Amino acid sequence: MERHRKDWMLSIVVPVMNEEEAIDRFLQAVDRELGDRLPALEILFVDDGSTDATLERLRTSASRDPRVRVLSLTRNFGKEAAMTAGLDHARGDAVVPMDVDLQDPPAVILEFIRLWQDEGYDMIYGIRGSRDEDTQAKRASAGLFYRFFNRLAETHIPSNAGDFRLLDRRVVEAIKRLPERNRFMKGLFSWPGYRSIGVYYDRPARESGESKFNFWKLWNFAIDGFVSFSTWPLRIWMYFGAVIAGLAFLYILLLVGRVIVVGNDLPGYASLMTAILFFGGMQLLSVGILGEYVGRLFIETKQRPLYLVAEDSLIDREKQVGEGGGAHHGSDGS
Repeated sequence: MERHRKDWMLSIVVPVMNEEEAIDRFLQAVDRELGDRLPALEILFVDDGSTDATLERLRTSASRDPRVRVLSLTRNFGKEAAMTAGLDHARGDAVVPMDVDLQDPPAVILEFIRLWQDEGYDMIYGIRGSRDEDTQAKRASAGLFYRFFNRLAETHIPSNAGDFRLLDRRVVEAIKRLPERNRFMKGLFSWPGYRSIGVYYDRPARESGESKFNFWKLWNFAIDGFVSFSTWPLRIWMYFGAVIAGLAFLYILLLVGRVIVVGNDLPGYASLMTAILFFGGMQLLSVGILGEYVGRLFIETKQRPLYLVAEDSLIDREKQVGEGGGAHHGSDGS
């Protein structure tokens, strides 16, 4: 695609769940910052099973503004699945996934577009210049996660970069070819490669609502990332076993030598129980890690769709405007 042509479209993909208070503020901010600066704009909200008035507000916004499109999933499938649905259905030549809470400033998108058009980058990702809005524990755990992930995984992900980024259409098409059900989007964004660059920005505090992530969800999110992009949790037990086997062999030589030199004595109960409990615990831990990978294989082999679509406002609009069979019927899954 010629990136400087006059008829290109930008799609903003916004997964939402129970965000009724943030919808209007988000649309006002996007209109204020991007307004008439783009030739064509699609704001694609993916409602991930909201139980409040989020979907109704989105329908009202879509009826008033043709740039707004609503994709409603049949239930809550999780943010990664909702974002995947947005990428699957986005029509733009460039796609920007972002959150609705305005911690991803819409004004930064203009810099994304400049680097995409003028410098030829295929992916421009936002890097949080500061995380002052996060607790010290969250900042520390995030730093540890990025260091460990980039040291152990083959796919490198930039530190302090979230989902906020601009993706060229060919990057989006590459990501759509990745079929896994356990999706760690930060890794999937980085896996295809292409020419990429980061843009630093200050991340403001959330304007409304509360984050849906808690410590337990973040912990499981980190495990999904490690297991999806690294086999080190499995491989490490081979090295650990080799070290233990070597130490056990040396201990056997020590016991045999002691018997030969000083004779046999009654073995101690404490040392015996210590060895049994230690090796039993190691075996259970290694089986648990193996189970993580086996469980993911089980999920992948079932080949269930990643999400199901209940409603697409674009199709409803086309049905109202058209006179019969001209509507495009999207997929109900990925």
